[in-house]
Amino acid sequence: MKEKKMKPLESRLHTEEEFYVRPRIANKKMKSAQTMFQTVYLYGISGCGKTAFIRDFLGKRKYYYYSAEQLKAEELDIELSEKQLIVVIDDLHQLRTDELRETIIKKIEILARRPDVWLILSGRSRMPAWLLSVYYSKVFIVIEEGDFVLSETEMMQYLNLWGLTLAEEDYRKVAEVTKGVGVVMRLLAMELSAGRPFDTNQIERMRNDFWDYLGSHVYDQWEVEIQEFLLQVCIVEEFDKHLAEMITGRSDVERMIGIAEQLGNFMKFKETAGGKRIYEIRLAMRRSMRRRLLRTYQKERWERLYYNAGLYYEMQGDTPNALKMYEVCNDTERIAGLLISNARENPASGYYYELRQYYLSLPEEKIRESVELMAGMSMLQAMLLNIEESEHWYEELKQLEGHLSGSARKAAKGQLVYLDIALPQRGSSTLIDILKNAGSLLMNRNISLPEFSVTSNLPSQLNGGKDFCEWSRRDKEIAYSIGRVLEFTLGKYGKGLLNLAVAESFLEKGEDSYEIVNLTNKGMMQAQAGGKIEQCFVATGIFAWLHIINDHAEDAREILLNFHKKAEIEGNAKLLSNLEALQIRIGLYQGKIAEALEWMGLAPKEELEFANMERFRYLTKVRVYLLMGRYEKAVNLLQRILYYADVMHRTYITMEARLLLAITQYRMGDGKWEENLQKALTQAESYHFVRLISREGAAVNRMLKETTWKCKNPSYLKSVLTETEKIALAYPGYLKQVTEEASFSENALKILKLQAEGLSTTEIAGELGLKVENVKYHNKQNFKKLGVNSKTAAVTEARKRKLI
Repeated sequence: MKEKKMKPLESRLHTEEEFYVRPRIANKKMKSAQTMFQTVYLYGISGCGKTAFIRDFLGKRKYYYYSAEQLKAEELDIELSEKQLIVVIDDLHQLRTDELRETIIKKIEILARRPDVWLILSGRSRMPAWLLSVYYSKVFIVIEEGDFVLSETEMMQYLNLWGLTLAEEDYRKVAEVTKGVGVVMRLLAMELSAGRPFDTNQIERMRNDFWDYLGSHVYDQWEVEIQEFLLQVCIVEEFDKHLAEMITGRSDVERMIGIAEQLGNFMKFKETAGGKRIYEIRLAMRRSMRRRLLRTYQKERWERLYYNAGLYYEMQGDTPNALKMYEVCNDTERIAGLLISNARENPASGYYYELRQYYLSLPEEKIRESVELMAGMSMLQAMLLNIEESEHWYEELKQLEGHLSGSARKAAKGQLVYLDIALPQRGSSTLIDILKNAGSLLMNRNISLPEFSVTSNLPSQLNGGKDFCEWSRRDKEIAYSIGRVLEFTLGKYGKGLLNLAVAESFLEKGEDSYEIVNLTNKGMMQAQAGGKIEQCFVATGIFAWLHIINDHAEDAREILLNFHKKAEIEGNAKLLSNLEALQIRIGLYQGKIAEALEWMGLAPKEELEFANMERFRYLTKVRVYLLMGRYEKAVNLLQRILYYADVMHRTYITMEARLLLAITQYRMGDGKWEENLQKALTQAESYHFVRLISREGAAVNRMLKETTWKCKNPSYLKSVLTETEKIALAYPGYLKQVTEEASFSENALKILKLQAEGLSTTEIAGELGLKVENVKYHNKQNFKKLGVNSKTAAVTEARKRKLI
């Protein structure tokens, strides 16, 4: 056999050698592989820098280079040598047929075992399935796409090679725009060196240039059918097999996904609790594909794709996404139909607030065509605290009902009764008579009621969909007098309600724990037998608070974790968000500071808008503000909560918010704390609510000893003082303001330290065993806490404060 010539590596991008910066983490792995003479597999999207890196690393050394695109199996029959041979096989993603793969894999396996060969493999996808057998038999060193990402320091070095020096703010912008990707960095350097400004227009031009690059260097190299498939599914943010089938009309979706996974590292997936795979195409590719879609498809054709996606979302009950799809294809009839269907839902399970822009843009004439829309507008305006508008639509519906007959009048009457019960501004003082009347109408089949939730996905009935503090004064009496009517009227939502309502009332009053547990267990079992998970959440909440009161915080945490698994299977996103807030509250007793601080990144942003359905999470957020010493933030949020509570007659929230405001003012040295504490105590005493106060333990204990408040019922005060002291002793660190260092989680401080050592985001993720997204999240939080907007400034500021 003739000796084969060493082939020089050919760069696809023809990057000037002198304008290259070798990524640190990829270089470190490659050196390790070279030292151990270990096979290397490099992968990443086109343009991430794989080929340029190999060429730069190998330099002037001689090596065999093959591109799998034109590779013939016999070319890999390389003779044994006394010297070390380097063999590079690039573009492995181009091995399209199983027959060719089987032949090549045997050759690769032989080369990987040879003591005289250092084998370097490269492709666009993660370790392909057909290569795994070799990987496991002779473990490779894998250099991932993220390892080629340039750190901020490396980006500076690269631009300096082009003779470019930018302001610190511009370097931060460069990092955001390029993400440290090689080809994008080169495009940017070329533009800047040509004297073009680094502004919004230029960034947009660069983005389009990159999309053009993807089109010519990536998409056009694929088979037409895979291009078509990805072009069509890119209209959605993520998809599963069934959604892809609905959009594309294909029956071989799994085969297409398999091909796509072999072609490159542009698609990731996650598995749901039920084992379903959800796929997501990278954002840059999604956007470029959508542009390509609009350029290559006729309007009627791409509109049909969006219609199909909307239809799928509608069938799945995902109204917000369905509306987005129908809006793109301008299907006004479908949009109107969906808004009517959503108006039939109760606010806890529907999407009133999320879809408000659609509802508020409807012409009044269109609204008046549907009793459901009229009722929905009344409810939505109430949620937006526009009480006059809410009552206006109620009155319009009432007038319309008088002019209707037959089933239309029955439907309108049912909506009016529903609003009488559910409108938040109506309170609960006249609710007993309304519910009795509703029960009578239902029994006589004079009306049909829409579903509505007593809890609004909160772990409470007393303070759930409506405020029932007044009912707690006569809890047993009311339970026995209208309990059955209530359960009948509410249907599935009523199962377990009676026992749980009384149990929660007893809990708040500090009554016998045995009786509370007994009632809660009964209510839980009733709810589990054909009821709703919302009632099970109430039961779980009661058990959790009992564990906290009895100094068993770990048991409280465990019961919530177990319920979380059940809730995930049910897929109730709104309940899950409140459950996570409750878990954070329980964690505050245990000193889980880092968890609370991380949760703040997910908490609703009251600065943007006040959404009253988020009230439970807002009150959790106030407690974390207290923990962080951000008292002005706490006061601002509490003032909004108190306004909402006043408008909607939310007595419990008023007491809770006043108590938290008193705690905040006490810490701020504001003498008004006494007035707010006394108001909260006076109101709580009138209901004999002990736990509302005592739950705040160490946060309120000292204040209770300093206040001059005069109680009417000495036994109530004794119960409050005794139990508050007990909880303060059990959890002495509860809501205690953390030091500046403690406000940074352990991982946040580790990240700052590694950044000070010059490590990139990808390197830090590898070092700490975190996802890159988690490191980026910590970076953002660190920037906020340190008052800076770049990694360099964060490190400098952290050093000044002696955090690192």
